[in-house]
Amino acid sequence: MKYLSIFFIAFLISCKPSDPKFTAQQIIDKTILYSGADKVANSEISFKFRDKEYFAYRENGNFKLIREFDSIIDGLTNNGFERFINLEKQKLSDVDASKYSNSVNSVHYFSVLPFGLNDKAVHKKQLPSSTIKGKEYYKIEVTFSKNGGGEDFEDVFIYWIGKEDFLVDYLAYSYHTNGGGKRFRVLKEQCIKNGIRFVDFHNYKPLSKEISLIDIDKAFENNELKKVSEIILKEIKVTILD
Repeated sequence: MKYLSIFFIAFLISCKPSDPKFTAQQIIDKTILYSGADKVANSEISFKFRDKEYFAYRENGNFKLIREFDSIIDGLTNNGFERFINLEKQKLSDVDASKYSNSVNSVHYFSVLPFGLNDKAVHKKQLPSSTIKGKEYYKIEVTFSKNGGGEDFEDVFIYWIGKEDFLVDYLAYSYHTNGGGKRFRVLKEQCIKNGIRFVDFHNYKPLSKEISLIDIDKAFENNELKKVSEIILKEIKVTILD
């Protein structure tokens, strides 16, 4: 009987399925689902970031992304960007409208990641897996089409998605505005609001420009990054629209 039990245990172990192999698309689909980001598509979300208040309304592809500070209200919708000062609509140059629009969109975009990673302009590529602080991650590179990818379509993102929980704990990106650079964000805290995961990050930059984006996780493990800020969302409120 003893030997039969040992044989049975060995049989179960031998029949245990190997780690599943997922495509980049399947991994992104899972992280959107596991983080509750699928609910963002039909929701009202508000929060404070630094000295400004943000409000987002999304429903069936329509959106209003608002930023308020001092006497200024910035609004980005499917129809474009508008700025109001003391409730009076402002006439803006194309350069200023683009600058303010990108600033509003950027904060809202980062606040609800991984929502947005299945947009038509997004291209996903699976990189070799990575281990950070003993945890294994899928590593997904995201690039954008020029058509539909916005003014920052040349930016490149990398997401580290846990192999067990399918949640994003780290992300990195390269950008070209203001002289360009790279950033690496590290999970600080997380919370769940109405089923949607929100994450605060420590924000790092490489000590050397020679550090490539694809190896920035290794640079983090080797203490070759410098912390430059924290990304913290406060007073988050979420309403899911039926």
